[in-house]
Amino acid sequence: MIATLEGVVSEKLADQVILDIKGVGYGIFVTAEDHGLLKAGEKSKVYVYDYVREQAHDLFGFLTRDTKDLFEQLLAVSGVGPKMALNVLSIGSLADVRSALAEGNIKFIQQANGVGRRLAERLVVELKDKVGLNGADLESAGLLRSEAKLLGDEAVQALVALGYSSSDAAAALQEVDPELPTEDRVKQALIGGKK
Repeated sequence: MIATLEGVVSEKLADQVILDIKGVGYGIFVTAEDHGLLKAGEKSKVYVYDYVREQAHDLFGFLTRDTKDLFEQLLAVSGVGPKMALNVLSIGSLADVRSALAEGNIKFIQQANGVGRRLAERLVVELKDKVGLNGADLESAGLLRSEAKLLGDEAVQALVALGYSSSDAAAALQEVDPELPTEDRVKQALIGGKK
């Protein structure tokens, strides 16, 4: 079993990179976020999920162990294969995907290619309590203490229901007067987001 690979990114294809390790090129499927971070010609290390089946031997790579861990949690859900799990991880940052699962934001999860409402609901039900945000995740999602308080806010919940991630909703409401009624705060956040 391959756990990590370290080498030079020799090529970037649509949904994978070729990692050259001493003259051998490994094709590795990566998330959209990692694809953007990996640079051709640069040395990189990826955590690998080695998927072997009858007709193929696929490698899935991740720049962080946390991303690989969430990938493996997604695979544990019935009906989710490696490509589907990668699609889910490619709809946003790791923090955004974890937030969506923890908060039950089904619309956000449905943005993943091939994920319908029933599968999105199953992902939330099975993973909601396993992917909860801890302090480090809140910080990486851009949720400072003042923003974290907003998570219980009805205006934030309304924006999340409209498809915002919790971090984007909190950011959109930062400039809005917290004394206004919820409906007005949501309207102002939406108007501010269009500028």
